[in-house]
Amino acid sequence: MEFSELKIAIVGAGRWGKNHVRTAASILPPQNITVCDTRTETAKIVKGINNNINFTTDISKVLEDKKISAAIVATPAETHFDVASKFIDAGKHVLVEKPITLHTEEARKLLKLAKDKNVKLMVGHVLLYHPAILKMKELIDRGMMGKIQYIYSNRLNLGSIRQEENILWSFAPHDISVIQFLTGTAPVSIDAKGGAYVQNKIEDTTLTYLEYPNNIKAHIFVSWLNPFKEQKLVVIGEQGMFVFEDSIKENKLRFYPKGFRDNQGKLEIFDEGVFLLKFPEKMPLTEEHNHFYDCVINGKTPRTDGEHALEVLEILEKATEKLKNSGC
Repeated sequence: MEFSELKIAIVGAGRWGKNHVRTAASILPPQNITVCDTRTETAKIVKGINNNINFTTDISKVLEDKKISAAIVATPAETHFDVASKFIDAGKHVLVEKPITLHTEEARKLLKLAKDKNVKLMVGHVLLYHPAILKMKELIDRGMMGKIQYIYSNRLNLGSIRQEENILWSFAPHDISVIQFLTGTAPVSIDAKGGAYVQNKIEDTTLTYLEYPNNIKAHIFVSWLNPFKEQKLVVIGEQGMFVFEDSIKENKLRFYPKGFRDNQGKLEIFDEGVFLLKFPEKMPLTEEHNHFYDCVINGKTPRTDGEHALEVLEILEKATEKLKNSGC
């Protein structure tokens, strides 16, 4: 099967779902896309993207359509399990937005159902489709920076008012998924602290601290109570440091060959400037869609499969428990 023959459904065309609709329409024939949303007024938005896209408010029609072989679930997080399980049970491959579900027991059920039904389950951890992250991973695996020592990320902004989730669940999954990808292992220790200022019991800022095997440590600072936007990931190693700064327009990925080295038993600082690293100028969401379609058509295992998403969810749950115990 070619991409042009694939028929998909997109469930939920809200704030982020609209981006999925636009992206799908840039890759697949629009008549092969069916958008399902409970709000009738969404039809105008969908038709504004492409008039040939099909629209319905009746999810049962999509579930029963044998020609639709895959679905993208972009509904609110609390509905992910219910919606995704229906499509998997109907024998359709599923790409569900992050987080996969709100509870690990639900995520495990989805994984088992997908295995039983022999369909692909992929989760929208979109940063793992960013060419800069993939370039960084490639260079780390090639030994450019030696052993990873420390990773930290800042994801800050003056965000919109949220009532259904705190900053940890809204922003941190991005960075957790990347750190899991770069380290290739699970943390042995997790701690988190935060503060709720705008709304009671909904944290606006959190700091999550992760310890990994081989003395690798990481922290994730997220906040939607910040005067400026910053999306920065720093990976520090024995022989240098990577900086990925997605909130700037140019030179997003840099390598600094600097740090400390042993010179005949004496520690010395080394600093060899900075290298600006090039990577393909591709949209991460487009790459995510292409990867999903390729997995569906050719039977490949998704980079961000259910197992990876479950690991991220487990870390979120443990960090949330630490937040509660800290009295925030």
